[in-house]
Amino acid sequence: HEFDSLMSEVFKQDGPGAVALVMKDDKVLYRKAFGMANLELEVKMKPDHIFRIGSITKQFTASAILKLRDEGKLSLDDEITEYIEDYPTDGNKITIKHLLTHTSGIKSYTDMEEWDGEVRKRDFTPLELIDYFKNQPMNFNPGEQWKYNNSGYVLLGYIIEVVSGMSYSEYIENNIFKPLGMSHSLYGSTSKIIKNRASGYDKREDNYINADFLSMTQPYAAGSLLSTVDDLYIWYKAVMEDKVISESSRKEAHTPFKLNDGSETSYGYGWSIGNIQGSPMITHGGGINGFLTDSIYLPNEKVFVAVFSNCICNSPNQISMKMAAHSIGKPFNWTPIDISSEEKQEYVAVYESKNGQQRVISLKDGQLYSLRSGGSKFEIYPYDKDKFFFKDGMSTLHFIRDEEKQISSVLLSNPMETSEWRRTDKAIPTIERIDLDSAVSDKYLGQYELVPGFILTISKEDDKIFAQATGQSKIEIIPTEINKFSLVDVDAQLTFNSDENGEVVSLTLHQGGDHEAKKIE
Repeated sequence: HEFDSLMSEVFKQDGPGAVALVMKDDKVLYRKAFGMANLELEVKMKPDHIFRIGSITKQFTASAILKLRDEGKLSLDDEITEYIEDYPTDGNKITIKHLLTHTSGIKSYTDMEEWDGEVRKRDFTPLELIDYFKNQPMNFNPGEQWKYNNSGYVLLGYIIEVVSGMSYSEYIENNIFKPLGMSHSLYGSTSKIIKNRASGYDKREDNYINADFLSMTQPYAAGSLLSTVDDLYIWYKAVMEDKVISESSRKEAHTPFKLNDGSETSYGYGWSIGNIQGSPMITHGGGINGFLTDSIYLPNEKVFVAVFSNCICNSPNQISMKMAAHSIGKPFNWTPIDISSEEKQEYVAVYESKNGQQRVISLKDGQLYSLRSGGSKFEIYPYDKDKFFFKDGMSTLHFIRDEEKQISSVLLSNPMETSEWRRTDKAIPTIERIDLDSAVSDKYLGQYELVPGFILTISKEDDKIFAQATGQSKIEIIPTEINKFSLVDVDAQLTFNSDENGEVVSLTLHQGGDHEAKKIE
């Protein structure tokens, strides 16, 4: 069975597990559990186990706001200072709509360097949590950009409390869980005894560990709810049948939000918007200490998919997308065709997106590759004229030709985005290797800590130098100048930093910004 093989490939019998539910037209296509709910007591996972759903909570928060709007109790254009008078907006007008759509520019507290393992153990009231991040500098002006933001949903939770006169957890319990009969869903707690709750895990090096402690007062309206795959189906069905919010509110929530410049995001209110091979999709996932979750709904085909995992080592996203695609007869399976090496050569170029990112299409030993700014190099295979698919992936590239039949751009399509990249005349970047004597290269070896628990190990084998990040495979790094290295097949560079005695004390990873890692041994 297709679904069994997708699940068993990732979730092993003796490791942390997962539950999958696939529904179509109210019929169960698949409902199955894999692996363990508790490793220490050797309890097998069951389909009705309760998980932390993480950011899928945002659907409930957004719907609560829309419900209050439907009742005439607030407007999405209200400024947040109407509810939190002393909120510092830097002279900006920040509305409820900006919070719902991740376009407020407020800094997400989960991105703050101060938010470390110790802080995560503390209990906060909603106002204390808001005080924790409110004086951080803004990332951008409201509506200018989209940047995923947990702070925005914390503010929404507090607005629900102000408007309804109930705590967030009481509001969700009384207005959503109880009326819909979601009897296995609740606001998370680390102390309460919750029957059928699965334990959460993480992986360090090659060993499973219990997930780090997190006070459930912190994810709050951005991620503190618990549920089962069956309850989540009850929820999606009720939303789609307009039993939670009005039809007009639902349609608005499931429409991509437009930025100030008119460009579309792939997010509405509390849901991401995409498509599976052309079939419209609404979706949201979650990641929280010990758990990764994903949920998908295809309105045209009435297909619902949820995959919940109890280890942050096993992502359910690709599995859920592939299950959804399979359920509507549009699997991500393409049959490669043969094309000549002259034809392959035509695609080789540097392509640029409108925000200046690059995508390099290169050819080596007869194989075409695609490498995006800040990303890794992937093999691509032709399946039709000017059309390519990524190995094991869900993305396709479609090369577009002008009137002269010359390739002018390429369209990248995957379930979450379609983007155009224009062909440029820029030279394909190559890495020029310099020679290092072994005494010099040895001083770079060791472990460097990027963030707590995430280590970059620099090692050496047969005169080649490698970098390996926690939980990832080894990648060769090539010296390009003294103290500078480029990663092979990944668009990233490393600079090693020395003190006045020439001792290497840290490295800087240049990949989507600069990230410093201190040398720890």
